[in-house]
Amino acid sequence: MIRGLKISTVWVLDQDRAKDFYTEKLGLEVRTDLTMGDGGMRWLTVGAGSQPDVELTLMVPGPPAMDPESAEMVKKLVSKGVLGAGVLTTDDIHGDYKTLKERGVEFLQEPQERPYGTEALFRDDSGNWFSFTQPREGGLDTSKDWEGWAN
Repeated sequence: MIRGLKISTVWVLDQDRAKDFYTEKLGLEVRTDLTMGDGGMRWLTVGAGSQPDVELTLMVPGPPAMDPESAEMVKKLVSKGVLGAGVLTTDDIHGDYKTLKERGVEFLQEPQERPYGTEALFRDDSGNWFSFTQPREGGLDTSKDWEGWAN
C-alpha cells in the first residue's frame, strides 16, 4: 500500500541555476546530486532540513521522462510561468517573506489572509510558481464568508 509521498518533480530550465535558487535563496539543502547512466542524466534533489523524508527533484524536461517535442512544450509552459509546483510552508510568513525577498526571490503576491492561513506567491528561477503559506492555527477558517478571496 502507499505509505506517502517521497519525491516530487519540479521541471526547471537549468539545473545549476535551480540548485542555486533552491539552496541559496530558499534555504533548502541538496540531498542528491549525481549523474546516472550513459546518457548523463543528472539526478538533483533538494529538501527542507526539517523534513528529511520529502524531496524535490529538479529536472530539465527531456529523455528519459519525455520525448523531445513534449519536453519543448513543458519548457515553454514553465518559462511562461503557468505551472504551479506546490505549497511550501513556514511558521513565520512575514519574517520569511522579508528574508526571501531580500535574497532576490520574485514574489507575485505579498502575504495575504486566506481561509487556510496566510499566503504569499513566488516564482522560482525557471518560472514555476509556489504558494508560500503559514497554515492557520486550528485549520480552515469557516467562520466567515470568504467569497472573492481568490481574486
